[in-house]
Amino acid sequence: MPSQPKRPPGRPLPLKDQAYEAIRHHIVTCRFAPGARLNEAQVAEALGLSRMPVRDALARLRLEELVTILPRKGIEVPPANPEELLQIIEVRTVNECLAARLAAGRITAAQVTAMKQVLRRTEAALAQRDTEALTLLDREFHDIIARAAGNSIIAALLANLHDRAARFWFISLEREAHQPAVLQEHRAILDALAAQNPAAAAQAMGRHIAAFRRNVMRLSGPAASRPARGAPAVRASAGRAAALR
Repeated sequence: MPSQPKRPPGRPLPLKDQAYEAIRHHIVTCRFAPGARLNEAQVAEALGLSRMPVRDALARLRLEELVTILPRKGIEVPPANPEELLQIIEVRTVNECLAARLAAGRITAAQVTAMKQVLRRTEAALAQRDTEALTLLDREFHDIIARAAGNSIIAALLANLHDRAARFWFISLEREAHQPAVLQEHRAILDALAAQNPAAAAQAMGRHIAAFRRNVMRLSGPAASRPARGAPAVRASAGRAAALR
């Protein structure tokens, strides 16, 4: 998600931004499951907001392809499509590795410190098996790398790709065996960045994304291992209302 403009301390988010953040979080964490139909009035009531900011938020989420507006039918959370996910992973692999390579030559000491802090918070979330926190921390980790790369085009592209893959990442992290592996992968990326080693950073990032792909494919089943147009949607094996439908 693109970074928001800075606000004066203590000033709350505008209502439309509050609605956007809340609805997006529900989509990413699959509280609004893939394929679910959303009713504007019901969403507004659940969030304790009026319909206008919810309508504005849904319009913004539609542009980000996180919801679909169906004429005379309402709003739908797009079904999870394994073919689309694999295409996202292909594009992420190229651009995340490039971002890591660039960041290795441009990262600041402050950014390295920030990434270390993210990993410490990841350890705490891992101990508590807090999948939502792990998902948000993963995004924060990758956002720092995108900024460190010093290329706004790559940063914007990666923000969009992260948004579109976030639901799959949440499902992947609900598999507890994958959680410690992600932390180790992040440590390897950080070590390479701190050492200002572009080749090692790109290789570590490539391994990280490849591991994500393997884990999601295990959860998806054999139907997604060789996706074809019109392939059935993924169904997760575990997690709260996070089954992909």
